[in-house]
Amino acid sequence: MNTIYIGVDFHARQQTICYLTTDTGEVQFLQLQHHDKQAVRSVYAQFTGQVIVGLEASGYSPWFEQLLAELGCEVWLGNAKEIRRRARSRHKNDRRDAELILELMLHNEFPRLYVATVQSREVLRMLRYRQKLIKMRTMVKNSLQALALQSGLAKGSRLFSKAGLQELRCAPMSPAMQWQREQWLQLLEGLNQRVLEVMQWLQQQSVNDPRLGRLRTHPGIGLLTALCLVHALEPVKVRFRNARKVVGFAGLDPLEDSSAERIRCGSISKAGPRVLRYLLGEAAHLSVKHDDELNRFYKRLVERRGKPKAKVAVTRKLLVRAYIMLRDEIDYAEFKRRAVAARLARQNSGTPCLCS
Repeated sequence: MNTIYIGVDFHARQQTICYLTTDTGEVQFLQLQHHDKQAVRSVYAQFTGQVIVGLEASGYSPWFEQLLAELGCEVWLGNAKEIRRRARSRHKNDRRDAELILELMLHNEFPRLYVATVQSREVLRMLRYRQKLIKMRTMVKNSLQALALQSGLAKGSRLFSKAGLQELRCAPMSPAMQWQREQWLQLLEGLNQRVLEVMQWLQQQSVNDPRLGRLRTHPGIGLLTALCLVHALEPVKVRFRNARKVVGFAGLDPLEDSSAERIRCGSISKAGPRVLRYLLGEAAHLSVKHDDELNRFYKRLVERRGKPKAKVAVTRKLLVRAYIMLRDEIDYAEFKRRAVAARLARQNSGTPCLCS
């Protein structure tokens, strides 16, 4: 069975494809407009045998990936930065980009990315949606707090209790402020309902998943953080060889700019999923309060480096712990037991331990 490799330079409104015909051996180029989905389908439907389509990973391609899956094509998603780095020419246009992707595929140099399962993509999409809802709700609450303070009602977070909202509704305000108050309250009610619906959906995805149960035994890791860790990292045994790879994927690795005797480590790379770093940061804040070892680690770094860097370091350590728990399929109690055993072995041999 013949294998057909197709390099695609994909954009939001159009794509340029490059493929090698087996009959003539000539490289063919086509440009397709996305407003005509049926035309795009017909082009890819004409290929027979094993069809492998390579394109750069982007946020605009899920519909195209679904179309290819329906046609039985295999999809390779590549790291856009790595693809550009391997270009032999500084010239850049759509035809050159599509030809570059095809060349990398044919020479087995295409920097493929792991493609998560449909369930994992849906869970991560809902987690990002919930985060946006929370940001919108925070903006609404801040606006209501401003109206309350302008009316002499200083209640802080108690403003959003049942009694506090009743006081806010009865507070004397100008006509314009009253109109804004009603609009903001309606938005707040709608956002609360949407957040509740998202949480119910996420809870359904956690049913009968032992991985989530094991992660949630760690202090500070709740449902949302556990869901994000599982669906962003799984399968950990296949994707990550060690903890350093996981830290790099999450974007928590410091960027190094060293030369000769000058050694400088800057801010973290922030290269991975933003929602993963956000939820891990929230979980780390709680873990410090309930895990004695993390608490000591945090306080020691606060004195040396300050709070921001200490929080990032705790977040990174929490990620490594979660990675080990997922990889070895153990809970928090077993992790602590192994950490104590490793620490005793380190004291006897002088070997550094990375488990805790």
